[in-house]
Amino acid sequence: MIQTKTLDNGIRVIVKRIDGLKSVSAGIFAGVGSSAETDEENGISHFIEHTGFKGTNKRTSYQINWDSDSLGINLNAATGKEYTYYYAQTISEHTAEAFEILSDLFVDSIYPPDELDKERGVVTEEINMYEDTPDDVCTTNLSAAYFGTGTGYGKTILGSKENVARFTRDDILAYKAKYYTTDNIVVSIVGDVYPEEGFALAEKYLSVLPKTKRTEFLPRNTKNLSGFIAKTKDIEQAHLALCYPAVSSKDDRRHIYSVVNNVLGGSMSSRLFRKVREEMGLCYTVYSYQQSYDDCGDIAVYAGLSADKQEESYEAIIGEVKRLKEEGIGAEEFASVREQIKSALVF
Repeated sequence: MIQTKTLDNGIRVIVKRIDGLKSVSAGIFAGVGSSAETDEENGISHFIEHTGFKGTNKRTSYQINWDSDSLGINLNAATGKEYTYYYAQTISEHTAEAFEILSDLFVDSIYPPDELDKERGVVTEEINMYEDTPDDVCTTNLSAAYFGTGTGYGKTILGSKENVARFTRDDILAYKAKYYTTDNIVVSIVGDVYPEEGFALAEKYLSVLPKTKRTEFLPRNTKNLSGFIAKTKDIEQAHLALCYPAVSSKDDRRHIYSVVNNVLGGSMSSRLFRKVREEMGLCYTVYSYQQSYDDCGDIAVYAGLSADKQEESYEAIIGEVKRLKEEGIGAEEFASVREQIKSALVF
C-alpha cells in the first residue's frame, strides 16, 4: 500500500512498504530537467546533478563516496527532460544512514569552484562519449526534428561543451533557487520500510528547507513538427529513427498508446521485429518506444542497419505502421501484449 504525506514546507513524501524485501530504495526528485532550460542554460540541470556529489558542508567529495561505499550503499543520480533525481539503494539495516547521506548532498551541496572545474572535464568526456554513440545521437536528433531544435523538449540533456565550460557556482545557485523549491520536490521511499519510518526520515532531514515556490517554466514547444535531420559520420552502420504523435503522461489514453507501441515494436514478437529483422533480414536492431511528457508524447521507431538498406528499411517500417493503422490489432495479439505489459510492471 502506498502512503503519502506533505511536510510543512510543501515537500511531498511517498512511502511504499513491500513485505519480503531486505532492501530499501530512496529517491529525492526535483521536477526540473533540460526542457526548462534556456539556450544559455542548456545542460545546467545535468551539471548540477553531477556537481552535487562534489562536497557538502559536512563531507568532502571523497567522504560522500567513502561513507556510502563503506556501507554498501549505491548512491547515484540522473537527469531527464522534466526531472532530476538523486537516489540511494541499500540493505535494510542501513536505511537511516543512506537517507542521511542522500539528504546531505541534496540539501547542502556547496559546489566548490575547484571541484566544478574538474567536473567540467568529466561532463565534457560524457558528451564526447555520447557523440561517439550513434544511436544516442540519432534519437536525440529525432527529438530536435520533432519538437524543434532549441525548444524545450528538443534540447539535449547534456547540453553543449561551450555551456559546460562557462557554468559558474552562481549560475547553479540561481537555477536551484528557481526550481529546486519545496513545492517542486518529491521524495519516494520503497522497500523494507514502514510508512512512519520513511516519513520520520524525510521530516528529520528535509524539513530544514524553507517553504519556497517554483518559478514558472518557460513555454515548452509541444507542437509536433514534420522535420528531418541527417548527420554523416564515417562508421559501419546507418541509424534511422522516426516518430509519431502520442499523448502526455497525464492523458489516460497513454495506456492505449502503450499497447500500440508494444504491438508495433516493443518485443521480439512485435510486427517490426518480425517483418524488418526476421522476414527481411534488414537489420540487427529494430524497436519502438513510447515517450510521455507533461505536455505531450510520441511513439518513436529506431533501427540500426547497413547504409545501402536505409530506403528499403524505411519503406518496411512505414508499411508496418500503415498496416497497424488500417488493420488494427487482433484479439490474440492484444492478449499477448497485455501480458507483456503486466509483466513489465512487475519486473
